[in-house]
Amino acid sequence: MKRSLRLLLIEDSEEDAELLLYEVRRGGYEPSFSRVFTADALKEALAGDEWDVVISDYTMPQFSGLEALKIVHRSFPDMPFIINSGNIGEDIAVGAMHAGAHDYVMKSNLSRLVPAIERELREAALRRESRRAELELLENEARFRAIVSNVPGVVFRLLREWHGGYSFSYVSDGSVDLLELTPARLQDDGALFFDMLPAVDRAELGACIAESAQELKPLNWEGRIRVASDDAIKWIEVRMSPRPLEDNRMQWDGVMENITRRKQSEIELMDSRRQLSALSAHLQKAKEVERTRIAREVHDDIGGNLTAIKIDLLWLSNRVDRKRSDLLEKISVIEASVSRTMEITSRIAHDLRPPLLELGLLAAIEWEAAEFQKRMEIPCVVSCASDDLAVDPDMGNAVFSLFREILTNISKHAGAKSVEVDVETEETILRLIVRDDGRGITRTDLLKQGSYGLRGMLERARNLGGEIVFDGNPGKGTTIVVTLPLESADMAADVEPGTKTINTPPGPAQQTTGSKHP
Repeated sequence: MKRSLRLLLIEDSEEDAELLLYEVRRGGYEPSFSRVFTADALKEALAGDEWDVVISDYTMPQFSGLEALKIVHRSFPDMPFIINSGNIGEDIAVGAMHAGAHDYVMKSNLSRLVPAIERELREAALRRESRRAELELLENEARFRAIVSNVPGVVFRLLREWHGGYSFSYVSDGSVDLLELTPARLQDDGALFFDMLPAVDRAELGACIAESAQELKPLNWEGRIRVASDDAIKWIEVRMSPRPLEDNRMQWDGVMENITRRKQSEIELMDSRRQLSALSAHLQKAKEVERTRIAREVHDDIGGNLTAIKIDLLWLSNRVDRKRSDLLEKISVIEASVSRTMEITSRIAHDLRPPLLELGLLAAIEWEAAEFQKRMEIPCVVSCASDDLAVDPDMGNAVFSLFREILTNISKHAGAKSVEVDVETEETILRLIVRDDGRGITRTDLLKQGSYGLRGMLERARNLGGEIVFDGNPGKGTTIVVTLPLESADMAADVEPGTKTINTPPGPAQQTTGSKHP
């Protein structure tokens, strides 16, 4: 089956044209062609149809092959153009090639025509593909630059050479705003960027880059730079991903942006949290002091007065005439009322501050567990390896309050049938472990609004420099572990919280190395 060929023939001799077409058909092609021999006819043919190849005579009465070449290449620079002439010398043929002709074939040697056509069709296809790839590259580059120009910060490519030095092979224009250095200067001397880092930050970033190269992990680093225009410090975040190259070289593509405002907000937030934590600790301590004072006054003053009233009623009862049954009955009613008031007063004083705290934390915990068991009819067993827990009074009050709050939550929400309590000490650590076999606490319970009891426990532990771990297993109970330091009884209001939840799986982790935080 013959191959089709769209052939534009520039030839004034009909006989020569027929010979050429014969040779093309003999070579396995079935040409659809048009023959022209003037400039206007050539332009009309180019505008009216698509062509695979142009074959042109060099010398014609009204036209020349070089003129035709200029017209064709003006609109179709990749179209194959073959000179076919019978009277040009080698110098003229070479000149035509330099002008843009792709080949020339002498009319006396048409056997070269078909191989020349086939070769130039292949070359034309390669030229078109190359031009298309070049246009795509230019479009992609323009698109990349448009995207980069809208990315906050600096887009860069960092190279580690075989000798261990670092250089920037690409830096976006954002370096002028962030670093006050042009991309050209950074590409000429990559050390300019590292020189802007304080010594500690420079060493840390270097270690992070080395770790990223060794483990082939993305790097996420936060640190400080000092720009040239003033002595102010900026905070920057550097994120980049490694790609190994040959000869022990490594390449990172990344983004660097200014996070100074975010860091300032974080610092202000941390200061605010420290102040609120200190205030919370102060209020908690003040509350404990006030509870102790009120408990003592209730016990000593009100309790003492009630005891005196009861003694006076006994004295009065012994002196009233036995025949006055109405008075004796009234004295008995008043005495019963005083006894009930004394019981209420004693309970209030115990709730405000159990007297057993004066005998030690373990005694108070055992007493509270017994009261819980009596009130809720739920077994509550306390175990402790030591008979004496030597803790500071403030720490004892705090631990007892946490324990009481835990039991309160169990009684309200757990639906438990038994509770186990372990009190452990390990060097400078006190650990209170409370287990129940109830419904099991969930992450939703911890996060829902209005959980002031849980949040209060977390805040109390944080103020003491400790942590609380909630480990809930739905339907199988909850284990609460309170861990507190024993070396200091002062409220550690400046210690960051250490709160953990184990009952739900963690979210996806970002692969980073060397993350630094103030």
